[in-house]
Amino acid sequence: MENLIIRLDRGDRAELADLADASGRTPEDVAYDAVRQYLRAERARVGGEAARLAQRHDALLKRLGQ
Repeated sequence: MENLIIRLDRGDRAELADLADASGRTPEDVAYDAVRQYLRAERARVGGEAARLAQRHDALLKRLGQ
């Protein structure tokens, strides 16, 4: 696993620490889970948009592929 450094302002850092403490996890684990959840959601959103655009422009894509 690689390291990533993110900068948080004091308020966000305190909120992250509070959430981690309340859930019995480390702030790093909470942040890691949040990033993974965001990535899954964005992957699904972008994939859906790509599929919608491909369907909308199907005829053009077929012509370009010839």
